[in-house]
Amino acid sequence: MNDLRIRPAAPRDVAAVLAFWRIAAEGTSISDDPDGVATLIGRDPEALLLAERDGELLGTVIAGFDGWRCHLYRLAVRPDARRQGVARALLDAAEIRFAALGGRRGDAMVLEDNDLAHSAWAAAGYARESRWRRWTKPLAPDAD
Repeated sequence: MNDLRIRPAAPRDVAAVLAFWRIAAEGTSISDDPDGVATLIGRDPEALLLAERDGELLGTVIAGFDGWRCHLYRLAVRPDARRQGVARALLDAAEIRFAALGGRRGDAMVLEDNDLAHSAWAAAGYARESRWRRWTKPLAPDAD
């Protein structure tokens, strides 16, 4: 894994990230479009982390910090690169980012039916929080 490079995404990466998520990520988000990813990068240029080897995108994670909580989204690893430490390297980088920003605890958005993800998060030391559930409300008329 020494040749794995973790770096923040740049505006030039938007199309590649969206294409990657169609292959490697489970489910979709209302923000999975060029404007959504570009807004993320513009607002917090260090939040979207990419894992690359030899110029090929192998994984992503969004490590967002709002000054109060450390949020993890879109941990995704290309199917043929799984179980090779890519997710662990991305989470290590995210946790270093959070610690540098003063974060105290990371929380992850994980789909209920994604058993593979549950195992990966547990292996990384994260535990399911059973005391609350996420509540959502679309803010745009066409958003799901």
